[in-house]
Amino acid sequence: MTAEILYDSILARSFNRYERKKFGYGAMLSCLFIALSFWLLFNPQLGPLPALNLRLSVGTGLKMLSITDYSSGSFQMLRDVNETSSSKVGMINSTEYSSGISGPYMSLMNETSSSQIQMMNYTGRLRKPTTEERVSSSRSPLMNNISSYQKSTGPVEKKSEHVCTMEERTDVCEINGDIRIDPSSSSVFIVSSDQENSGNSSWTIKPYARKGDEEAMKIVKQWSVTSATGSHISVPQCTQSHNVSAILFSTGGYTGNNFHDFTDVIVPLFSTARKFNGKVKFLITNRWQRWVAKFQKLLENLSRYEFIDIDNEKEVHCFPSVIVGLKRHPKELKIDPSKSPYSMRDFRVFLRNSYSLKKSRAIKISDGVKQTPRLLIISRKRTRAFMNTEEIARAARRLGFKVVVAEPDMNMSKFVEIVNSCDVLMGVHGAGLTNMVFLPEHAVLIQVVPFGGFEWLAKTDFGEPCKDMDLKYLEYKIKTEESSLIQEFPVGHEILSNPISIAKQGWSAFKSVYLDKQNVRLDVNRFRPTLLKALELLHQ
Repeated sequence: MTAEILYDSILARSFNRYERKKFGYGAMLSCLFIALSFWLLFNPQLGPLPALNLRLSVGTGLKMLSITDYSSGSFQMLRDVNETSSSKVGMINSTEYSSGISGPYMSLMNETSSSQIQMMNYTGRLRKPTTEERVSSSRSPLMNNISSYQKSTGPVEKKSEHVCTMEERTDVCEINGDIRIDPSSSSVFIVSSDQENSGNSSWTIKPYARKGDEEAMKIVKQWSVTSATGSHISVPQCTQSHNVSAILFSTGGYTGNNFHDFTDVIVPLFSTARKFNGKVKFLITNRWQRWVAKFQKLLENLSRYEFIDIDNEKEVHCFPSVIVGLKRHPKELKIDPSKSPYSMRDFRVFLRNSYSLKKSRAIKISDGVKQTPRLLIISRKRTRAFMNTEEIARAARRLGFKVVVAEPDMNMSKFVEIVNSCDVLMGVHGAGLTNMVFLPEHAVLIQVVPFGGFEWLAKTDFGEPCKDMDLKYLEYKIKTEESSLIQEFPVGHEILSNPISIAKQGWSAFKSVYLDKQNVRLDVNRFRPTLLKALELLHQ
């Protein structure tokens, strides 16, 4: 109380009553101004002041940033993020595949720190940004005001982004924005009206995932992917617009061969398209109707829409995002889980669901419990056929197998049901063994390897893929006496005595002899331990 009286007396001596009243009003107004300033600064919902009603430039310059991924041996072309003042602002497309949301517009990536901002790489996974791609972690009030302005006045300008990757076995371009596909010129245009960074870039792609194989690729149609900005290039007008994404791929190459159907197209297509959850259109070049009919169920489970035979279209089709080409693992019948959210196990579940297959796991034989494992012998008519199928079947039955003999050329749906019902599948090296993808988990594959030095091919095509499919693998290498070649060539002939010399003449020479002219007569006594090993594996 004493201190308050003292303070009042000092104030009274310093100021008269009028001045004290004026001072009080001024202090109150100052407090109100400070409170209002804090409210304006920290309330993100407040619209911008008229003087700050500025628009952020999100132009679509086509400056490219080249990135080499040393870990995978792939090379990427990334569209660089445009500069805004002295810093670059990272952008995210609203049609990002993992979200399953389609739409052509962009939104500011303004809720992460610079250490968290990441750019999409060619695999669809995230990589850390380079120094030039980093954004300041502090958000300015002006940036908040600009975001609010854009939300209140409608969508921002379209922004075209594309990532083209060149890998060992495939080329793929992933594109977002105003994408126009002109079938008459086999061209994909990435259109932008950005005048400041105008320029053109172009790539050529054969959208079949067996790059490096000249025989396969020479019958695959080539497409150009062209980025066009400003008015430097004439682009066709849209005559048919779509509001979902699209994937452009080829059914040329080696399609028609069951092994290549899966390793070059079906598995890569699953890896590329599955994340869209059916909301994607398939644009098929080199369309082969018989192939499409064969795999109709699988295609329909990856896309909800009618497939477009893009080569015979007259319309200019426009999409908010397009993938040209298919993603694939460099090795056969594989999906790289480090570059894809899916695995070969997921692929096999997809197959079982697509064909309504009932058996998810192979029989597990228990001691004292009578169980009969099913053995499927893949028969062939033309080459690498078993010459004593019935003898093999009798030997297997004596060991306790229920034996089924079938040929893959029969009705697809019916055949995959037979495969799925079996616990062991055996056959001579060839495309028919690809049907192992329909076997239940923990089933056994027995590959009979023909004479001629097939070990490397057998391991690459079927041995290694078994590991990722939860299958058990056995290999039986025939002797010269089990090959039909001994009936065609005399003892001591180079084909029998030195297969390596034939292989050195090239693949065509090797294939023409050891693949196209050879059948197999198994020595059932020699083969018996392999069947016993299969039974042992079913016990585990």
